[in-house]
Amino acid sequence: RDTPHFPPLPSSRTVALSTNINMAVVLDRHGPTHVWHDLHVGPDAPTMINAVVTIPQHSKVKYQLDKKSGLLKVDKVLMSASVYPHNFGFIPRTMKEDGEPVEILIMTQVAVAPMAVIRAKPIGIVRILDQGDKDDKVVAVCVDDPEFKDYGDLSELPAHRLAEIRGFFQDYKKLEGRTVTVEEMEGTEGGVRAVKDGMDLYTTMVVRDLQG
Repeated sequence: RDTPHFPPLPSSRTVALSTNINMAVVLDRHGPTHVWHDLHVGPDAPTMINAVVTIPQHSKVKYQLDKKSGLLKVDKVLMSASVYPHNFGFIPRTMKEDGEPVEILIMTQVAVAPMAVIRAKPIGIVRILDQGDKDDKVVAVCVDDPEFKDYGDLSELPAHRLAEIRGFFQDYKKLEGRTVTVEEMEGTEGGVRAVKDGMDLYTTMVVRDLQG
């Protein structure tokens, strides 16, 4: 996975990396809006965030953000009988150590269309190793869904929902011959910290490229 390159700007140009800045201007790009870079993470982040849906709840198709164009592409159809238990996507203006945006599972009553933006509240994180590589997923609830909005921590969810989430991530790549291990599931503090770390790393990478 390649770390995205942000085109450098003249050194005399200063940039304030606030949530209100237009990243298309900062990165000196032209063309369609890129949801990863141009969408605000949210004024109350990391405790309340915008999340972009890439895979709707109950989908068997794994859609993935094309980092170059900002569009969605079909990565694969799952080989297992599993379907995504909840809407899955990413958090704009965040980055993990592998150069990908922070991924997030967003709980709602129904499937949400791909590329839709959800106001979400992180309530935990699933610690995952995929072939030995760290691949954690933040878990959040949609604050505009009356069934889920009042949950404040992963520990408040019914035991079956937690087992469903754990089981999905442990099994959905099994027929591909990949070893995925769910190490643990942490509560709100871990989820919020992962979002904050992702925001900080994204900002660091933008600044580095602007100065380089």
